[in-house]
Amino acid sequence: MKILSFKLNGEVKFGPKVKKEEAVWDVLAIQEELKILPSFPKQIIDGITLGFDFVEQTRRLVEAVKNTAEVNQYKLAFSEIEWLSPIPRTPKNILCIGKNYQDHAKEMGADAAPVDLVVFTKSSTSIAADEQVLPIHEEKTNSLDYEGELAIVIGKKGKDIPKKLAYDYIFGYTIANDITARDLQDRHKQFFLGKSLEGSCPIGPYIVSKDEITDPQNLTVVTKVNGEVRQNGSTKDMVFPIDELVATLSRHVTLEPGDIILTGTPAGVGKGMNPPTFLKAGDIVKISIQGIGTLSNRFE
Repeated sequence: MKILSFKLNGEVKFGPKVKKEEAVWDVLAIQEELKILPSFPKQIIDGITLGFDFVEQTRRLVEAVKNTAEVNQYKLAFSEIEWLSPIPRTPKNILCIGKNYQDHAKEMGADAAPVDLVVFTKSSTSIAADEQVLPIHEEKTNSLDYEGELAIVIGKKGKDIPKKLAYDYIFGYTIANDITARDLQDRHKQFFLGKSLEGSCPIGPYIVSKDEITDPQNLTVVTKVNGEVRQNGSTKDMVFPIDELVATLSRHVTLEPGDIILTGTPAGVGKGMNPPTFLKAGDIVKISIQGIGTLSNRFE
């Protein structure tokens, strides 16, 4: 199931994409008006906490109206809504993995991939949505860069998670652009400031529940800037695979529902080009991941 968050008449809502249509099911309206279920989450974080039961409940609401005369009143065209990040604000963490693709590690100047996880965080206030126009921050940086990544959405609280059980704690997957001010990153000798400018973590367009991603360790990741392919990688090339990321992170940090893990980026970032080529006003970055969709943003 592809689940998106959106705003309608000032109200933050969520729902599943209508299959084969550019529309979303207004499941909150279905539940409120028809009382199909004894209860249903009003916020997406509360739904994610329920795990696969949330997916099943959402399906029940859609099935209840799909073949009725009122079906169209519960569909909202994408043109009617304001897109939000699938998780508009994480309750706690955006955890990011650096240099998790060997070729990317080399283009950033390393002799080899890291032996241990390189972990940093981004501020939750950096979250942005698909199709949102993002600031180029020319007053703060002259080297804003893109990084297309598969992102994991945690669905269950866990500490010291065994590697073999890691996928039990994942709700689903989405796309993230780990936008980075390279000069700030270098100047401050750490990642947080250079990674946390406003709009530097667009996420979306959907969360895809894990039941629809057969093999998350074999997905293509393609980033285009103004139509030019810059990154063309596969999640199979991760140095530290998904189950190891979840297990290792949970050894040190308690993971909670709604936590987002950015799994690293393939080679092809602007800093790695010769000469380095950073984002400028008017650029459009599109990141596509097999089975999820395309995250698109323009910079101004």
